[in-house]
Amino acid sequence: MSKMITEDLREVMIQNAYEVQNELGKDHAPVVKLYSQYGKAIWLLSELDSTNNIAFGLCDLGQGLTELSYVSIEHLESIKHARLKVPMVEMDKNFVPKYPMSVYAEAARMVKRITEDEEILKRAVKAIAEREFK
Repeated sequence: MSKMITEDLREVMIQNAYEVQNELGKDHAPVVKLYSQYGKAIWLLSELDSTNNIAFGLCDLGQGLTELSYVSIEHLESIKHARLKVPMVEMDKNFVPKYPMSVYAEAARMVKRITEDEEILKRAVKAIAEREFK
């Protein structure tokens, strides 16, 4: 059981993973946003394999590169500040997703980081729509 992600959000992520595995859905909105308190890393996660506690989502380690990838929740929970010995990664309890993951990924490609800036996200929606109609 995750200490970082609440049980109700874990259930949504597990359901999203089930839908993707059974071709019932592909482009879910992020369910949780995790971030490093003492760094620039951010994870927007939408799916969870509960057997292995591996999540899927948009990962940004704060180095100008973002990618859709998998991450171990147990590993993120184990990362502690070197001096303070407190958890480095926590959940943003105020995060409210407004778009599917593809929009956040497109916006991140545009600005080289995960963003919640509404104008950039709208530009990402437009860019995706233009590609689909070509």
